Amino acid sequence: MTQGVRALAAAHRCGERAVRDTVEELIDALDAAQDRATWISRVPAEELRARAAELQDGPADLALLGVPFAVKDNIDVAGLATTAACPDFAYLPTRTAFVVRTLLQAGAVLVGKTNMDQFATGLTGTRTPHGACASVFSREHVSGGSSSGSTVAVAAGIVPFSLGTDTAGSGRVPAAFNGIVGLKPSIGRLSCRGVLPACRTLDCVSIFARDVADAAAVLAVADRFDPADPFARRPPAPRDGRCPSLIGVPRAQDLAALDDRSREVWEAACARAAQVADAVVEIDLEPFLAVARLLYEGPWVAERHAAVGDFLEREHVTADPVVRAIVLAGATASAVDAFRGLHRLAELRRETEPVWEQIDALLLPTAPTHPTHADVAADPVGVNARLGIWTNFVNLLDLAAVALPAGSHDNGLPFGVSFVAPAWSEPSLLRLAAAFEATTAGPTIDIAVVGAHLSGMARNHELLERGARLVRRTRTAPCYRLFALDDGSGRPGLLRDRRGGAIEIEVWRLDAAALGSFVAGVAAPLTIGTLELEDATTVHGFLCEPYALQDAREATSFGGWREYLASAGA
Repeated sequence: MTQGVRALAAAHRCGERAVRDTVEELIDALDAAQDRATWISRVPAEELRARAAELQDGPADLALLGVPFAVKDNIDVAGLATTAACPDFAYLPTRTAFVVRTLLQAGAVLVGKTNMDQFATGLTGTRTPHGACASVFSREHVSGGSSSGSTVAVAAGIVPFSLGTDTAGSGRVPAAFNGIVGLKPSIGRLSCRGVLPACRTLDCVSIFARDVADAAAVLAVADRFDPADPFARRPPAPRDGRCPSLIGVPRAQDLAALDDRSREVWEAACARAAQVADAVVEIDLEPFLAVARLLYEGPWVAERHAAVGDFLEREHVTADPVVRAIVLAGATASAVDAFRGLHRLAELRRETEPVWEQIDALLLPTAPTHPTHADVAADPVGVNARLGIWTNFVNLLDLAAVALPAGSHDNGLPFGVSFVAPAWSEPSLLRLAAAFEATTAGPTIDIAVVGAHLSGMARNHELLERGARLVRRTRTAPCYRLFALDDGSGRPGLLRDRRGGAIEIEVWRLDAAALGSFVAGVAAPLTIGTLELEDATTVHGFLCEPYALQDAREATSFGGWREYLASAGA
């Protein structure tokens, strides 16, 4: 789905686009989606069509009219099982969570329930029996969790926004790994009634969207006080929402966990922050990091046991062994441990308070590294712990945060940063994030590549040198044929033909100003044309003149150029 929240709702409201057409496009995209691990359950197509008809004939001024969205499978939807990625735990709720009902009342279209780390315990997206989601940028790299499916559904363009949850970073880490925005509101701002708890005193419903303005638009609708939620809070008197003028960044020694590949991108992000602030100053992050360690090393694990520990203690229950071990370990904490933990948190909170007298917002890398599935399999606990180093403290200290893209590594994977500030600072945080986002705004164009320009291949540098970034890996519509040209160039040729199949491609985004020099390097018989993708959208990309394919070797059956080369090499 090419349009975002605001654009799609506006098109529906003015009659430029029919909700029925959007839903039909959505159904096609769901059927063609590449990552089947995204969903745990889906609303049937006939129900989606009925919802479209209801909205088409209803009020035309709804804020989210006809906008599809997804929710994490620890959030209740009447008629769809809530499993928290544990089939043995499944129950069928009779009432939809308050926050979801609020979005539905605004005209949104619920698509289904998404995959997650079981019982929202994890930051990798791999602790699930439904298959681990991958980053939309790389099948070898994890999607991040625990809100894995909700993130991928947005990043892959299936829905414009989704809901996750965030206790330790689950609304931010996967956003960073998939190049989208993840908003973690203040605790109690969005109702958690109808949300299966992880740590009930810390849990938040989070929002995923493609850009900051779309995340803000969803927050504006969902931000309703729920008197029936005992943990809901009323916001204080509104502030002016000004953009923060003083931004804090960690000292070099507080960034020891940041991998080498990320350091240059981080420095560029700090330079961009300086463009939108009066000053960027270094702060001592150690008290924050000490708070982060409390989340799993302190007694708060007992709160996870309070949520689902009794269930996981049953012998017949099948559960992820890492999740079970973490949750059941909480049974050993005593009331004395809990009070000692609260006392230590109060001491550390007092140590962090002077920071907020020096700065308006804190800028951090969202995650220190982007692990592969193999990395997580080799060290599931250690890798997960490292991912939360700069996210775990946020809810314990009652802060708000927004994660957003901040560039790409040299391997095409996205790098993300987070802005963090005290509770109820969302208006100013979102203004700051939007200003940061705009520092790279400019005309861009997406182009699909199929051969030597793929990431890691011989001519990929021609994209990287022009500042291009990988948007996603996907496939063409099933109507293309792939050939190995017989001209000694080692290039593939792509031809549209109804007898063909779906071919793997990468979509790269580069500044429009750089397009001319890139296209100038495209030599005959290759040309730039329009490709249809598996989700029915179109993009500019490489095609081949038919005359050059007479003696070429067909490679369509391999499904992609990498697979063909691997076979040829073997």
